[in-house]
Amino acid sequence: MRLILIFLLFPIAAWSQKKALSFAKGDFTDDYGIKYTINDTLWMQHPNIKYHIIKWNEKEQYLIAKNGSGHKADENKYTRIDFMTFEGMAPWHWGFCLTSYKALTDKEAEQTAAADRKNPRKGCNGYPFSRMKVVE
Repeated sequence: MRLILIFLLFPIAAWSQKKALSFAKGDFTDDYGIKYTINDTLWMQHPNIKYHIIKWNEKEQYLIAKNGSGHKADENKYTRIDFMTFEGMAPWHWGFCLTSYKALTDKEAEQTAAADRKNPRKGCNGYPFSRMKVVE
């Protein structure tokens, strides 16, 4: 009986790793004026840079993606995008950091040290997190 339950729950657990957090789904613009569309499996930086999301890690606040079209030198490499939510910064409700963007494997990208969320103004490899707001 336990074995059956494990096999029934496994697809749900595997699927949940690919599900975007609700605040990160939709159309956004960052504080540099760049537009994005994000869903469970694709992070699109307009007009033509694509990240194919292979894993969301909600607990540790990052995602892993394979670089798609638009990445001239880094196409088919892997990216780790760390994210965090903000309080008291409306209309900026969350931000992200490209912690690693040209790893050779998804495992290498995932093992990159996390961004410093305690210092969002310099915690992204010495730079600020890019702040995101919903496009209205």
